[in-house]
Order: sequence, then structure tokens, then C-alpha cells
Amino acid sequence: MSILTRFKDIMASNINALLDKAEDPEKMIDQYLRNLNRDLGNVKAETASVMAEEQRAKRVLAECKSDIEKMEKYAIKALEAGNEDDARKFLERKTQLAEKQTAFQSAYNLAASNASQMRQMHDKLVSDINELEAKRSMLKAKWSVAKTQQRLNQIGSSVIDANNTSSAFGRMEDKINRALDEANAMAELNKKPEDDLDELADKYEQKTSVDDELAALKAKLKQDE
Repeated sequence: MSILTRFKDIMASNINALLDKAEDPEKMIDQYLRNLNRDLGNVKAETASVMAEEQRAKRVLAECKSDIEKMEKYAIKALEAGNEDDARKFLERKTQLAEKQTAFQSAYNLAASNASQMRQMHDKLVSDINELEAKRSMLKAKWSVAKTQQRLNQIGSSVIDANNTSSAFGRMEDKINRALDEANAMAELNKKPEDDLDELADKYEQKTSVDDELAALKAKLKQDE
């Protein structure tokens, strides 16, 4: 029947496999629960209908069996009363009912099989919902921790990039300092060499000047005398 085809994927569903494929397990859990509860409502209604059909088929089969037994009893009573023609009529009706019983039995067997499958689907859905409800908080907590760890990993990568940038600036500073030292050294080398003889001449020029002052003072003293 159509309901069995429509819900056969429910029987084969696997929660963990669905979650493994999900890009956002947290949203997938909520969506899957909504789908399951919606399906459960449909399955409950269909299961009740199929089970009612099973009970009807069972009742019809039981009534047929009861009528067959009645016909046999009436045939026996007719024979005991010496009415063979009446007994024959009862037996003919029993034969007709026996043929119907075969059809009723087949209908009941099919209805019972359908009802069994629908009950399995119902129980599978209830089990899946209970399992996912129990896992939802735990899975969401794990997903939250995973996202936090991902953010920490991203921050860690940024810190590493910043450290690399700082290191690059440090290497640049070292290069600039070396260039400055080299420039200062070159400037020192480019200075005009100092002449030691000039310094020596300056020494004597200063001494001659003092001698002149000394002579002037002596002359002044002589004049004061």
C-alpha cells in the first residue's frame, strides 16, 4: 500500500549518518526532529487506520468461520431429524462459506502484515525521536565547543601572523641600523686627515705670545722703578 512505500525511508533512516553529512549539525538536529515529529503524526494516523483494517478483516474471518460451524451443526441436526434435503442445503452453504473463508484469510494475512510493518515504523520513529531528544543537548554542547575551538584556532593564526610581522619589522630595524653604522663609518673615513705639524706649530705660537707678554711685563716693571 502507498503508506508503506511513502515511509520506507523512515525505516532505513540513520541519525548519525545524517548528522555526519550536515554542515551545521545544530540546525540539522532541530530540522530532523521537526521532520520526525511531523512524520510521527502521519504514521500514527496511518497505523491506526491499518490496524483498524486488520481488526475488521479478522472480525470478518471469524464471522465466516462461525457461520461455517453453524452450517455444519444445522446439517447434523437436519440429519438427526431425518431431513436429508435440509442437511444438503446447509452443507452447500458451508461449502460456499469455506470458499469465502480462503479469500477472507488472505485479506486478513495481508492486513496483519501491513499492520505489523506500520507498528514497526511507528516504534522506529518513536525510538529515533527519543534518541535524538536525548542527544540534542549533548550534541549542541559539543558543537558549541567545536565552534569555539575553531575561533581560537583562527585567533591563534592571527597571533602567529602578527608575530611574523613583528619579526619582519625587527629584521628591517636591524638592516636600517647596519646601514646607519656603515654610513657613519664611511663618513669617518671620508674626513680630511689632521696634520700633526700644524698642531705643533700652534703650540709654539702660543708660547711665543706668552713670552711677548712676559717681556712686556718686565719692561713695565723697569719703568715703574
